Amino acid sequence: MTVPPTAAGPDTGAPPQPARRTPRRPGRYLLGAALVLLPLALAVAGPWLAGEAGPRGVSYAPAGPGHWLGTDFTGRDLWRQLLLGGRSVVLVALAATALVYALALPVGLAAALTGRRWVEELLMRPLDVLLAVPSLILVLLVAAALEPGPAGLALLVALVAVPDAARVVHAAALEVAARPVVEAMRMHRESWVRIALGHTVRELRRTLAADAGTRLVGSLYLVSTAAFLGVGVAPDAADWAVMVDRNRPGIDLQPWAVALPAALIAALAMGTNLLLDAALHGEDGRR
Repeated sequence: MTVPPTAAGPDTGAPPQPARRTPRRPGRYLLGAALVLLPLALAVAGPWLAGEAGPRGVSYAPAGPGHWLGTDFTGRDLWRQLLLGGRSVVLVALAATALVYALALPVGLAAALTGRRWVEELLMRPLDVLLAVPSLILVLLVAAALEPGPAGLALLVALVAVPDAARVVHAAALEVAARPVVEAMRMHRESWVRIALGHTVRELRRTLAADAGTRLVGSLYLVSTAAFLGVGVAPDAADWAVMVDRNRPGIDLQPWAVALPAALIAALAMGTNLLLDAALHGEDGRR
């Protein structure tokens, strides 16, 4: 009796092979989490752990009794300055990144999903003009005129990043809007909010996740550079970027005063990108 072939294909005598899946890379998660955890922990809990300021020592003193990491350019304890200096950089950059998407998502989605050319032009063309102005110059010009605090600096950094983020959202949402499922939702008279937030944003999650890492690095760059140039913070403030700038003259005597705050800023940027990259690879593996 002849045995009919299986539905999986012709009978070749070998069992069907399971579909290949992208291997998970837990090392990326662990490395990214390790890099992100330390600067975030210092930024959040550092001010509560810093304690009272002790007596100042000699400027650029090496590690020793009373100052186990040494002192900075004014003789302050370096470890205490590291504990105090993360909040103004990390939290401002994170707030600016969140504000970018809070502003760019509605603009990009509205321009892509309304189906009216004049609305798209009205929303996107002014952003193209702002893209022609370098972000750092715009931040410095506005900050020099208004002298913003941390909240104002976060808003300013977010505003200069909105044009680029809105174009990313707009371009990705246009591709989603052209799919048959969106046309079907419109034929069923689904609301714009349901189409935009219930479907389009869900389809854009990979694009937004990939862009978020780059956006956070850009926010860190602008916030750190502004603080490095004395914009938005006092010249002797406990701020990682200010520490890098003010301690540069004594880098030969006290390299930790420059290397440690710079490394913390770099660790946050690298760790965030590694975590997002690992998350995207993990999603590929589940497909």
